[in-house]
Amino acid sequence: MNYHQYYPVDVINGPGTRATLFVTGCEHQCRGCYNQSTWNPDHGHRFDLQMQQRVINDLKDSRIKRRGLSLSGGDPLYPENISEILALVKRVKSECPGKDIWLWTGYKLAELSAEQKRVLDYVDVLVDGKFEQENADVSLVFRGSSNQVIHNLVEKR
Repeated sequence: MNYHQYYPVDVINGPGTRATLFVTGCEHQCRGCYNQSTWNPDHGHRFDLQMQQRVINDLKDSRIKRRGLSLSGGDPLYPENISEILALVKRVKSECPGKDIWLWTGYKLAELSAEQKRVLDYVDVLVDGKFEQENADVSLVFRGSSNQVIHNLVEKR
C-alpha cells in the first residue's frame, strides 16, 4: 500500500485534533473528486512498518493530544489496501487505548466484502458512498455530498 499524504496534526478530517492518513488507490474515480492524485495505487510513498510506527507514536504523543486517526484517500478499503489498513487499525486499537478511528470510503456499507468488513471491526465511524458532484454541499460536516452517510459503528455493535 502507498500513501499520498500524512498529517500528524489535523483538525479538519474528523472531530478534534487527529492524525490523518490519505492512502492511494481508488477505483471509484468520482467526477469532481478533489484528490484525484490519490487514484493510482502506485503513486505516493510506500506505507512501511516505519511509517506505521510513526502513526502509532503520534497517536501516543502526550504533547499534542490527538482524539484519533482518520483514514481517507484514495480509498482505504480499496482491495489492495485492506491488509495493511487492517494491520494499522488493529495496532491503533491495541496500542492506543481511547483513540477513535474514522474511515472514508466510496463503497457503501451494504456492498462491502467480508474482507472489507473485517476492517470495520476496528473502526468507530464510517463515512460511506461515492462523492457525487451533483449532490455536493459545502455546508455538510465531514462529507462532501449529501448521498454520503456517516455511520456510528460503535452504536451498532
